Amino acid sequence: MGGHSDHDWLSAAAALGERGRPFSRPNPAVGAIIVRDGRVVGRGFTQIGGRPHAEAMALAQAGEAARGATLYVTLEPCAHQSERGPSCSSLVIASGLARVVVGCPDPDPRTAGIGMESLRAAGIQVDPTPSHAAQHSLAGYLTRARLGRPHVTLKLATSLDGCIALADGSSRWITGEASRAHVHVERARAEAILVGGGTLRADSPRLDVRLPGLEARSPERWVLTHAPAPEGWRAIADITAPDAFGDLQYLYVEGGAGAAATFLAADMVDRLMIYRAPIVIGGGKPCIADIGLATLDAAHGRWSHVSRGQLGSDTLDVYERRR
Repeated sequence: MGGHSDHDWLSAAAALGERGRPFSRPNPAVGAIIVRDGRVVGRGFTQIGGRPHAEAMALAQAGEAARGATLYVTLEPCAHQSERGPSCSSLVIASGLARVVVGCPDPDPRTAGIGMESLRAAGIQVDPTPSHAAQHSLAGYLTRARLGRPHVTLKLATSLDGCIALADGSSRWITGEASRAHVHVERARAEAILVGGGTLRADSPRLDVRLPGLEARSPERWVLTHAPAPEGWRAIADITAPDAFGDLQYLYVEGGAGAAATFLAADMVDRLMIYRAPIVIGGGKPCIADIGLATLDAAHGRWSHVSRGQLGSDTLDVYERRR
């Protein structure tokens, strides 16, 4: 198909699906692309509030061109009817598609395996094709299904010697303008941002998105504290409590050291984003408090380095938790 492999098309669908994040909540941000004779005839991603689904959007765009074509979709098409619309499996069957390539099975018991089997029963070729790109784009949905909590990203902005502030607490600014802009992009991809009570009291952070055109994507503001939350904030005292985060799929933890330690000690960090400025502070405040490790052996083998980038004079390293 035009020289592109199934994995190529699934990666494109995954990139498309991420446009639905985070406003597809409570539904996953799915991406779908319909290809006929090497040409894209339909594309879609989960819309605000979860409807229309990606497949419905792509099929509506493709129209009659979907007949005999291939659908590339990041998540198995849903199999259950809803008051908000028909199942995607039924729409696919009615469309005349010849083939469906699925990047990730749906863990939802209402669909798990049923969606693909219903398509096969209707004579459609179904090719499950495990895709890292698809799984990555659905990380929040999959983490919630598997672990009962949101996918958690911990952001740290540090000096070369691992400090987040001077000894007196001064922290503006450790990193440069390019890093701070990148953080605002990450904020726009989260449903909620969390800081510790100490950070809230010391810095009074706005935690909004201040990039032109993305201001409306500012997430909810949460604070880790036993005290009442200020107006416009939500307090959480115990991150391990059942249903502590409601239906959140993506949580962005910005600090400080105590909040970072709380999530790491509970093994509730899935991704680490470390912005490192080319400065040495010496005697400053460490980026992470004690997380209760008894031996160095317990610290090894937990993180995989997935990317490194340059942001002005700063370096960004991204790590994912091995599970």
